[in-house]
Amino acid sequence: MPADPAFPDVPADRLRDGGWALVDESVETVFKLPTARVEGATKVFDDDGTREAVREAVGFDHQWRFFFATALSFTPPLAPGIGPAMILPTVRSEAQSAFAEELADRGFESVERGRKERVRVDSGDRARFRTYSAELDLAVDATLSITGWVGVWHGDGFRIAAGAYPDQSLSTLLDIENPPEPLRRTPSDYRAELLALIRAVA
Repeated sequence: MPADPAFPDVPADRLRDGGWALVDESVETVFKLPTARVEGATKVFDDDGTREAVREAVGFDHQWRFFFATALSFTPPLAPGIGPAMILPTVRSEAQSAFAEELADRGFESVERGRKERVRVDSGDRARFRTYSAELDLAVDATLSITGWVGVWHGDGFRIAAGAYPDQSLSTLLDIENPPEPLRRTPSDYRAELLALIRAVA
């Protein structure tokens, strides 16, 4: 794999339709193997449409959903005798731990790991997904509970994609009457959109 990480690709139409905005791009060492440093080129997205709708409705600014995609590279490149299947379990474990830490860094508590699923992503590669749950006490006398998903696979390089969404309607959680369209979405809507985004990462 190349020493200089290339950022993963996420279809622009899916991001646009979901109201997602790019909020960060970074390249950093995500973990180390005995023989290589593993770098991740990551794009982070925020659901700007929902955030703005809540802000206009109740004057409360918060990040309600997030999504990120990472492409990994190895320095030095993996030796010819080391195939992707040999290190995929390590990559998967590190990615899941990093996601749990990310939730904690965002202030979430009671972070718990849930079920795992095997999924075929849009590239045709097989991925393993893992769910997480967590809670966050908001400044508006409400508790936000979320579900997160982490997907890890190897196709044209290693890919990690993940995100999280509210477990209940935000209009109900925040007691918003006659909510605008972004706040009419259900947890099922959020789930379907996030999983479609993860599967679309290339």
